[in-house]
Amino acid sequence: MKLDELIEHLDYKDLINFKNVEISGISYNSKTTKKGDIFVCLTGEYTDGHKYAKDAVENGAAALLVERRVDADKKIPQVVVSSTRHKIADIADRFYSSPSRGINLIGITGTNGKTTVTHLIQKIFEENGQKCALIGTLGYKLSSGGEYRDAKHTTPQAPELQATLRMIKDVEKIDNVVMEVSSHALEQNRVGGCMFDGAVLTNLTQDHLDYHITMDNYFEAKALLFRGLANSMPQEGDENQKIPFAVINADDNYAERFLNAVPEGVRTFTYGVKKQADVVAKDIKFSLNGAEFTLEVNYASLAPYGREIEGEGLNKFPVNLHMNGMFSVYNVLAAVTAALAMGIDLSVALKALENVKGVAGRFEVVAKKPLVIVDYAHTPDGLENVLNSAREITPKDGKLICLFGCGGDRDATKRPKMGAIAEKIADKIVITSDNPRSEDPQTIITDIIAGLKSTNPDKVTVEPDRGHAIALLKTIAGNNDVVVIAGKGHEDYQILKDRTIHFDDREEARKVFEGSVI
Repeated sequence: MKLDELIEHLDYKDLINFKNVEISGISYNSKTTKKGDIFVCLTGEYTDGHKYAKDAVENGAAALLVERRVDADKKIPQVVVSSTRHKIADIADRFYSSPSRGINLIGITGTNGKTTVTHLIQKIFEENGQKCALIGTLGYKLSSGGEYRDAKHTTPQAPELQATLRMIKDVEKIDNVVMEVSSHALEQNRVGGCMFDGAVLTNLTQDHLDYHITMDNYFEAKALLFRGLANSMPQEGDENQKIPFAVINADDNYAERFLNAVPEGVRTFTYGVKKQADVVAKDIKFSLNGAEFTLEVNYASLAPYGREIEGEGLNKFPVNLHMNGMFSVYNVLAAVTAALAMGIDLSVALKALENVKGVAGRFEVVAKKPLVIVDYAHTPDGLENVLNSAREITPKDGKLICLFGCGGDRDATKRPKMGAIAEKIADKIVITSDNPRSEDPQTIITDIIAGLKSTNPDKVTVEPDRGHAIALLKTIAGNNDVVVIAGKGHEDYQILKDRTIHFDDREEARKVFEGSVI
């Protein structure tokens, strides 16, 4: 693609040394820049890409996208923009010919539950006889039974994301994609250019305040996904294009604010347990086998959205899940509501969901005696949800034990809150390391302990080494107890100050409780 074509609709400030060179790729890492790339000088928290412009040119960059003139080869054109971090999405969308316009793209955002909801929606599509690709925390995969391919972020950087969407559409011939959309990706415009056909909110609770600083900022970042649905509205005269939809958790404290963020004309659907909504779960019960409830669908409130929503009045359906916990009920409601919004038959959606055994590292049972559960919960709300769910299935003569830590170089204000939650709900707690990164693990643990009312050794055990802490569970937990190992879930690594090591909570727990491994 020629440079003039790439920047044709770009709102740039200046052109320096302009030559209409051929652009064969987009890069933002000078070490991996190839001949013919346009090198984007990204400015971030830790580095400034403008410092590496010369290196990129030496490696073959044909042009530079900059925020200010850089001292580089005068033969190399420089395109000056106000924000390279935002404009990289625009040129990536342009370079890959706007792949999302030919795909049914569904975005899932929220603090907790994003991964599970994407997997559930992928399963529903497949039960409906349609292919669906998934992009998220664990990487991306082209079918529910397929292998994950690595991803560096929950939502990839714009060039990788657009390249992946183009590959999914053209090479794999898949027309449906469900994608986790993080607050960082929204705020940094990594999904810029993406035309979402639907957006789903799971919940909004405290997380990432090291980055967003305030909950208002965090909300505003998430709300960008819903406000962006205005870009997917049919243009005048385009009668065949579908109207986008928004699915909102009515029970969430920010529900009204999200509903107000949805552009006029976008189809809006709600779900919940406590409040009135279009789709509601009633009479919820939990057991070792999973959750069961009655699903109530208010077809009358959905009627204005046309013939794709079939049914009349209030309909009730029994649901039996292999998944457990109240958070699983909410995740299923989100997926069911999205399915209804897309015109998928409810019986098909429920059949798919009732066959799901679970998602890796999400309330994953790895041993029976004691019952050992590994979960990704790493926020106050996430930990509270998983512990409340575990309490529901803890035998009367058993104890609930929680092992957890908090990540380093991340929001420190949630540490004492998580300590208080664990102390309140669990009978015994083991405080250890998570991914300490550059922080001293003992400092993180001290922050957690600050939230406790008591450090009675009969209830509280502290062991900074996570492997040793999991091994201690052998002496702490009895056969009738329930153990929750929280924080890392599916992760098979631990990030230390000077290195990253292989570490998997599930593997460690299976070693300790090898006699009752599932």
